[in-house]
Amino acid sequence: MSSSLAAFTKLLVADPAATARFYEGLGFTQVGTDGTFHHLRWETGGDVMLARRPSGVDFPAQVGLGVLVGFVAHLGLDVLAERASALGASTQGPSVQPWNTRELVVTDPNGYRLNFIEPVQPPE
Repeated sequence: MSSSLAAFTKLLVADPAATARFYEGLGFTQVGTDGTFHHLRWETGGDVMLARRPSGVDFPAQVGLGVLVGFVAHLGLDVLAERASALGASTQGPSVQPWNTRELVVTDPNGYRLNFIEPVQPPE
């Protein structure tokens, strides 16, 4: 992990390697791994660290309840929705929001919700 990172998200997951493959299927790039900890990056920014959930620690049915991990998407939300669907992920959207963004929410295999965002032109 680079010490120059300003911010990143660390997610505790049951199987970091399988989760990393899911994220790579969406379009993330693996920056580094030691086999149990995976550092991934979305496009030109947006780092995610996947770490094995400590043994004996179980999460409620809805991890990250009320939290969306956001990423600006330059490749297009329709492409991303197709990738997520091919991976068997649950999705919401894409839909246009009142704050002039188009958004897609993808639920990862651990239940974390990833919010991919692209700007839209405000109505005239």
